[in-house]
Amino acid sequence: MNKIKVGIIGGAGYTGGELIRLLIHHPYVSISFIHSRSNTNKPVSFVHQDLIGDTDLVFSDDLSSLTEGSIDVLFLCVGHGEARKFLEETNVDDTIKVIDLSQDFRLHQKSAIANRQFVYGLPELNKEKIIAAQNIANPGCFATALQLGLLPLAKTGLLKNVYSTGITGSTGAGQSLSPTTHFSWRANNIQAYKTLTHQHLYEVNQSLQQLQHTSGIDVNFVPWRGDFTRGIFISSQMNCRLTEQEVTEHYEEYYKDHPFTVVSKEPISLKQVVNTNKCVIQIEKVEEKLVVHSAVDNLLKGASGQALQNMNLLFGLDEQEGLRLKATGF
Repeated sequence: MNKIKVGIIGGAGYTGGELIRLLIHHPYVSISFIHSRSNTNKPVSFVHQDLIGDTDLVFSDDLSSLTEGSIDVLFLCVGHGEARKFLEETNVDDTIKVIDLSQDFRLHQKSAIANRQFVYGLPELNKEKIIAAQNIANPGCFATALQLGLLPLAKTGLLKNVYSTGITGSTGAGQSLSPTTHFSWRANNIQAYKTLTHQHLYEVNQSLQQLQHTSGIDVNFVPWRGDFTRGIFISSQMNCRLTEQEVTEHYEEYYKDHPFTVVSKEPISLKQVVNTNKCVIQIEKVEEKLVVHSAVDNLLKGASGQALQNMNLLFGLDEQEGLRLKATGF
């Protein structure tokens, strides 16, 4: 097949860097341009220094290929609010598919702009819709881990009051510095933040209601900043009348056709998923209390890896193409 011609807007950040790493090794992709206003004409490896020797690509400010329709897909790796602004101000040819990694188009009531309608890009929920789509709103990192831990229960109609805690690495805050992203603050430290108010809860509730068809689901989520660079580990607890074996069977059935989500019968850890596009899930039951643990890499399954998975689906490829990554093991 002809190679998929790709453009990237916002290639200098963490998600842009991860996406470039994946795409330059994808057998069916050719990167046409990587846009960055602040790094124009600099080599990509000047910013993403681990790519030295892997690519000769240079950051560009030329957007002419968007109006000419000379690329096949455009990735928007920009901040929240910036993706919508970019599409409002830039003439992007209608033939170009768009995959947005910001939160701008994830909610149904905000999923359209001009003549573009975005599909929520969680393959474990919307695979058939993604395959038929033109534009994808890539899920958030916490939202991905939360949803994958809860979707099978929503499908059975068993969700009501859910209490979740989740810890994330410093890369989840992006590349811009703030007091809580400095190494001296993160080292030997944790902190709860956005208690019960995290913005990803909106898309989580939207997806759970898509399966359970009820407004009675109450997800109470406390996120934590962790003393590590990448990965998310979430524990969700609730009352449940099913046995642990019954719940496990529901999860295995739900994810049987989704290669990146794995149900483990052994205790799971963050290192199983870091540097991979996997979500690993573990079920525990203590009396009437059910606990679901879910872990993802926030930059891969929680962002750029899932975006590439969505691209594969959009273009009729095996969704695992270019994503058969291995954990570091240490």
